Amino acid sequence: MSLRERLRRRLPTRESLSGNRWLRPLAPWLGERRLWHFSRRGVALGVALGVFFGFLVPLAQIPMSVGGAILLRANVPMAAVSTLVTNPATVGPLYFAAYRVGAALTGRRVPEAPEDLPGDANADSGRGPVERALALGRPLFVGLLVFASIGAGLAYALVSAAWTLRVRALRRKGRHGRLRDRDVAGRGKDQARPGD
Repeated sequence: MSLRERLRRRLPTRESLSGNRWLRPLAPWLGERRLWHFSRRGVALGVALGVFFGFLVPLAQIPMSVGGAILLRANVPMAAVSTLVTNPATVGPLYFAAYRVGAALTGRRVPEAPEDLPGDANADSGRGPVERALALGRPLFVGLLVFASIGAGLAYALVSAAWTLRVRALRRKGRHGRLRDRDVAGRGKDQARPGD
């Protein structure tokens, strides 16, 4: 079984996405064949959308990526699956790195210890919990936006490049196969002439 067949078997189907309670409002558009077709542009855009919403949105990543795929005519299954770039194993380190990047970009001091975080409940800053959470949120949001934008751009470029290289390799292989067959056929005719 080829990689393509194994991948298609594991991807969500129209029925599974249409039956999802979060995606039911999008069900009328999920029937469009182009959204399920595997083309270089559609798959690359679907992966880029999934990575973008996977990084940027902590909740409802799949419905947002599917909605974006419908609007931009991208591959829906790849958009849904590629949101898994963030998962319980990666979200902690990712959000910490995004906070540090966002703090650097917004000019906020990056805390040395966890107690120094602006959203820490133990911090005696005279601010309420909502203000402390908002102070933590701005650098985090900026960092996640940077990660989402760069990740989506890289995902699109890498998938598109890999697709193009694969097609070129298959064409080259096919072309050489046809040339080899032609040479063998030609030799057969050439060898038959001298004996006549």
